[in-house]
Amino acid sequence: MLEKTFYKTFLSRSFNIPITVTYWDGKTETYGEGEPKIHITFNEPIPIKEITRNASIALGEGYMDKKIEIDGSIEDLLIAAYESADSFFHNSKFINFLPKQKHDEKESKEDVQSHYDLGNDFYNLWLDDTMTYSCAYFEHDDDDLTTAQINKVHHIINKLDSKPGRSLLDIGCGWGTLMLTAAKEYGLKVTGVTLSQEQYDFVQNRIKNEGLEAIAEVKLVDYRELGNQQWDYVTSVGMFEHVGAENLGTYFNDVAKYMKDDGVALIHGITRQGKGANNGWLNKWIFPGGYVPGITENMQHILDAGLQIADMEPLRRHYQKTTETWDENFNAKRAEITDLMDERFTRMWDLYLQASAASFASGNIDVIQYLLSKGPSAKTLPMTRDYIYNTQH
Repeated sequence: MLEKTFYKTFLSRSFNIPITVTYWDGKTETYGEGEPKIHITFNEPIPIKEITRNASIALGEGYMDKKIEIDGSIEDLLIAAYESADSFFHNSKFINFLPKQKHDEKESKEDVQSHYDLGNDFYNLWLDDTMTYSCAYFEHDDDDLTTAQINKVHHIINKLDSKPGRSLLDIGCGWGTLMLTAAKEYGLKVTGVTLSQEQYDFVQNRIKNEGLEAIAEVKLVDYRELGNQQWDYVTSVGMFEHVGAENLGTYFNDVAKYMKDDGVALIHGITRQGKGANNGWLNKWIFPGGYVPGITENMQHILDAGLQIADMEPLRRHYQKTTETWDENFNAKRAEITDLMDERFTRMWDLYLQASAASFASGNIDVIQYLLSKGPSAKTLPMTRDYIYNTQH
């Protein structure tokens, strides 16, 4: 009886939309006013102590293990939780534990490989043709994902106002689309760094197959170990979310260190427009060591590193659409992914993709592009943004 009373209070406060809940004893109740579009079924109870320890972990694992089934949009359900002020996302009573995080070079390598080395075969099933695993840029409503990812790459390089023959460092280069586009279409000499063996091998093969050895290289190395070399331009996409709160200052100091005195950097990453935060379930199962910094936190580190902010652009709605498209692609290949991995993994990743879309949709997180210059060298950039959209390459 106490357990059901707890669940009733917990669920009635967690969402700002009506929901129907069927409990493990077969009884069904509706919470909220209006016609529910989402039905939650508890096949067995999640212990109260697990929910109060960390509700995100307990409920996420409950879904992974089929203790919980959801009929309806998981994204819509989680948007409703983000928008409810007293939900488990916001109520400190349900965030009493977070997994420990370490970010020295050994742990950073292990964290990256645990996510990105799931296998190129896995990512190839649901990413676009460019194998880009970061926020796309939808210039037009009808852009498909591949087009939007190519748009994003050009949008980033255009912001640098790059000149042929100069050099570019891409920190966290992924599968190489940005760095190799910069080499082939913008005439830049490029260096990419990654901690993922799968990504390193993939980019090495692309460089060889496309005959780019003279102007492109990829390194399997921690970005902190690049020595004293400097580049004209630095890019880093979806990287700083992995370094941890305690290493953000070091990250931006290193970005500055690798920039020439007249250098320009474009840093693109997930940022909260409130305080920095992490999520227990994501940290445990998806991104070990992940931390989403607040915008003021990033700006202070940028300024402390001696960099100047030339431009900032939020792209939250673009990442919402990107993650929604990824989830559509993922579920279109769900049977193959289940065969390749297993059902628990497939449920976990579907939940992760929909939860990400919900987090962007609700404004809980954002993605921001920071255009940075070293010292007063922002004077070398054009005075208006017109050059970003009119660039010919």
